[in-house]
Amino acid sequence: MILTYKLKHNKDFSDELRKAKQVAEFGIKNRTLSSKDVKQFGLKSAISNQILRKYVKNKKVKSVSSVQLTIPNQGIKVDKKSRKITIPCLKLVLDYQFPDFEKINQIEIGNEYACVSVTIPDMVPEKVDNYIGVDRNTTGHIAVAANPKTGKMWKLGKSGLHTHKKYSNIRRTLQKQGKYRKVKQIKNRESRIVKDLNHKISKKIVETAKENNCGIKLEDLTGIRNNKKHTRSFNYSLNSWSFYQLQMFIEYKAKLRGVEVVYIDPHYTSKKCSICGQIGNRNGKSFKCSCGHVDHADVNAAFNIGQSIKERDLMEGNTDIPKAALSI
Repeated sequence: MILTYKLKHNKDFSDELRKAKQVAEFGIKNRTLSSKDVKQFGLKSAISNQILRKYVKNKKVKSVSSVQLTIPNQGIKVDKKSRKITIPCLKLVLDYQFPDFEKINQIEIGNEYACVSVTIPDMVPEKVDNYIGVDRNTTGHIAVAANPKTGKMWKLGKSGLHTHKKYSNIRRTLQKQGKYRKVKQIKNRESRIVKDLNHKISKKIVETAKENNCGIKLEDLTGIRNNKKHTRSFNYSLNSWSFYQLQMFIEYKAKLRGVEVVYIDPHYTSKKCSICGQIGNRNGKSFKCSCGHVDHADVNAAFNIGQSIKERDLMEGNTDIPKAALSI
């Protein structure tokens, strides 16, 4: 698995970055892949080679606005004992704290950050009998996780919906004023907040599964956006929140920790009773079943996702399953 980590380098590379842009522009114009043709710009040949390969081989690139310094694996030294990365051609030393890796593929350096691409071995998922179910939502908490074995559940990402509504209103106001550049800046800010929250939610879910020796079960939501039966407000929430991004974050964090991730059919997970298996009555965030079970609809769905049919059959008729709620 290949991951990229950002490290702040605290050095001024403005001169090198200017030269890198000149190399890229010359390469695109003259379609050359030889560092000898760009040696007049004074950039290290190892870096020039990487820039030329990146921009010249891509026939779609016609111009560049900014170019990063790309250092290949051969130009990087690693001391895993002291956890330091050295780039001799730039006289740069970086301290790192990320997990152990097989090798560094390359490093891209910009004005502030060094993006380190590393190959990390996948851990073989442990075979488990129990799973934590995760219900992803467009309203309320972004994700609700439940452990059917212990009866515990976790409500995660309460601020998600508020974030979307806040920035949606700001964008609408700016669009009316014709401030389209500002609209783009606000949209990028919202994306960064969403990404950070998805990171925190996925980390909590994977850590909880690891601590409880469980796998993770998710609904297979492929094609959910193509369902035309959704209301207009639901469709907005659905397309605003990145279900796929949260899913990807859970998957790669689970691989790093050796936690199994499986997918199930989403049909009726929010309508079936997690106690008896009958179709109950869902009204907004409330769920009620004829067997007497009353629950938060998302919590009921999370327990349905996490448990197997066999587990539900064993609980049939028992409405006293303890549930402890934890929220962030």
